[in-house]
Amino acid sequence: MTTCTYFRAFMMGELPHGAKRAIDIEGNSILICNWGGRIYAVSNICSHALEKLECGRLGNGWITCPIHGARFDLATGQVKNPPATRPIAVFDTRIVDEWIEVGLGPTVG
Repeated sequence: MTTCTYFRAFMMGELPHGAKRAIDIEGNSILICNWGGRIYAVSNICSHALEKLECGRLGNGWITCPIHGARFDLATGQVKNPPATRPIAVFDTRIVDEWIEVGLGPTVG
């Protein structure tokens, strides 16, 4: 059976629409974004410049690297424009008792 292990990040009220916040979970730098009524969690590291995305601009379902302007889709991690060519990791999210939780895995259970 394949499952994710979920970790509490912070309360929903701490992340209003259009906001983003970086957090470290189990050694992973993860960027949590609230956009369009949905919570996304992606790698906080650009696959091209290896720079933190938390300083980038959040737009219509994407995050931009602050160094060279590469954009990544928040839902899939796919590159939306160069110079990046590789996607970034995406993580499952859920809301439990108003807490945003991020799933790491899958792990074999």
